[in-house]
Amino acid sequence: MRPRVWVLVPAVVFALLQLANVTGRDTPDSKNYLSYALSLRGDSKREAAAATIDHVCAGQASVAARRQSVHVIRFHRADPTEQVLAECRARLWRNVGARLAAGQTGGHTVPFMPERFMRIFEARPGYPVFLVPFVSVFGVTWGLWAAGVAVTAAGGVLAFLVLRTLRAATPVCLTGQVLYYVLPCGTTAMRPMTEGLLLALTLTAVWGCALALDGRVRAGVWLVGGALAALFTVKHSQALFLGLCLAGAGASLAVRRRRRGRPVGRGVVAVAVAGGCGVVGTVLLARLLHYPSESESLQDLLTHHFARPDRTRPWSEFWQLQGNFWVEWLRRQAWEPLFVAALAAGACGAVRGRCRAFAPFLLAAAATGLLTQAGHPDIDIWGGRLIVLAWLLPVLGLPLLLESAVRERIVLPVRERPDPVHSMR
Repeated sequence: MRPRVWVLVPAVVFALLQLANVTGRDTPDSKNYLSYALSLRGDSKREAAAATIDHVCAGQASVAARRQSVHVIRFHRADPTEQVLAECRARLWRNVGARLAAGQTGGHTVPFMPERFMRIFEARPGYPVFLVPFVSVFGVTWGLWAAGVAVTAAGGVLAFLVLRTLRAATPVCLTGQVLYYVLPCGTTAMRPMTEGLLLALTLTAVWGCALALDGRVRAGVWLVGGALAALFTVKHSQALFLGLCLAGAGASLAVRRRRRGRPVGRGVVAVAVAGGCGVVGTVLLARLLHYPSESESLQDLLTHHFARPDRTRPWSEFWQLQGNFWVEWLRRQAWEPLFVAALAAGACGAVRGRCRAFAPFLLAAAATGLLTQAGHPDIDIWGGRLIVLAWLLPVLGLPLLLESAVRERIVLPVRERPDPVHSMR
């Protein structure tokens, strides 16, 4: 079969497997994005609140019922679905009703949290806009599921295209696609959160880097610039981090080539300039639109979503927390070193690949995951969703490592084989 047919097979298999968990994927922030999307399609505040609360509580009830069915003590008890559903609805309506009555009705999101906290989500319209057609056609539950499948499947296809642009063989490209689905990228992208779009758009920018290095500079720059622009609407901090990292990777590669007396290359310069323009544009546009600043995000972190008074010395506390976080993070990685080992193997594959100039840009894209985690050093955020972008390094690097190992195993014995003429003498 042609590669365009092969690429559909893992995507279809992945979609079918996701039928095992249609509900229960929500995080605490999912309801903010869902209510934003429902507001964009025309629902009133109370209509959006009702649909969002029903969906969230149905998911919690489903998870509670599944957990009880396999609990060694409570598995024989009555189904808790109705009780969990009623308690969840009462709790959320009590909170939302009080805030609506108090006049917290601005913006697109339903006021599940204080207004200062909700402003953070008001500055992220990209993901709610993406959800609108899905929830409008399929309803809330199946719409969120279909949106997750679509964006995750697209991420896997983009991984395939990046490797294909690097001249990797079809089995190697398919390996990258499958790795995207089975590693935490796939699980995280399926959740009704921004991470699925962040991963897909970051891969789009990485694909643009590969195209620019392959000589298709104009197409590559358009992809990088378009991805950065779209990332601004989804989560502008990611646009800032990615633009900064790509610009730094391009600049470092250009300096290294110039020192060695080699031509820098139009693609390298173009990507570096596009990344730099993305940084400047993100900073200026965020200020122009009065988006929450880094100090506001810092207060959100240290006051547990503004539930406590603002900190008087936030930056000193932040750096102290930063040091404590990474010490604990490294301790946990030493306990379960799969992630660190995958990063190391992915970096090795990127460096040993056919296009070694691509390695700095892939490392730069993966580094945005570390920067995102560093910007929010909260060890209690489960699932590693903040650092998930770093998994793009093994997703693309491991297939390249596999290809280089196979290539060396095939080519080297041929080179070392004795000359038949000399062997007869």
